[in-house]
Amino acid sequence: MSPLPATIPALVRTRVRAAVRRPTRLTSEETAGRALTLRFVSLLLQYPDAELTSARPELTNVGAALPDTVAAEHLARFTDWFGAQGPEALEQHYVEMFDLRRKSSLYLTYYLHGDTRRRGMALLTLNQRYRAAGWNIDGGELPDHLPVVLEFAALAGPGGGEAPLRQHRRGLELIHRALTDADSPYRHVLAALLTLLPPPTEADRAAVAQLAAEGPPNEEVGLDPYGAYGDGEFAPPGTFVPPMQAPSTRVPPTPSSRTEGPR
Repeated sequence: MSPLPATIPALVRTRVRAAVRRPTRLTSEETAGRALTLRFVSLLLQYPDAELTSARPELTNVGAALPDTVAAEHLARFTDWFGAQGPEALEQHYVEMFDLRRKSSLYLTYYLHGDTRRRGMALLTLNQRYRAAGWNIDGGELPDHLPVVLEFAALAGPGGGEAPLRQHRRGLELIHRALTDADSPYRHVLAALLTLLPPPTEADRAAVAQLAAEGPPNEEVGLDPYGAYGDGEFAPPGTFVPPMQAPSTRVPPTPSSRTEGPR
């Protein structure tokens, strides 16, 4: 988005920018189709365990039933590849893309805050957003895990439900760039998601380029576990720290080669 003329009053410029980035008002049918797409993207970005890989024919059918959009075209390319791979190959590729590479981790607050105390605050704030909407995650993943964020967006709707996705737009762009550089078919899943968000601004593009070159902020801090204060409630001022990694339920294809990605 090019800068607006300086002669326009600042308040007007702010409102115009907000209108450009605000989600378009959707019909009930469009909202339902959008929710289905978000939920489908969430499913495809989960670890390809036996249950998910055994459902590949159903996934292909669901993709074919999506509304005819650019997002659906991207997802069809992915499901074609996903359906043709063996289970072990899918597991290995997923681990390589999302667990072993910092620039394509699925934990969104990492890109905004890195390994700093601010990340702990961001995680707790995100969990509070879920609670305020009447939705509690079961503790299997951290609240910034992209499939979790997508599921919330599908449940809560295009406004407040998709706000975390818009907030972490730059992180999503970096994940897409990293997957594209790695020639991973998962790039199609991220591309589908990005078509549902407002277009990036020049500031977004510049920030993504800087993030790709320099990485997120880094700060050595304590490792008190997430949720230690009142089952996910806010900690006392000054005590926020990055959370420990959630216990993994995945069975890696080659245990000796598995290392943890950023959390």
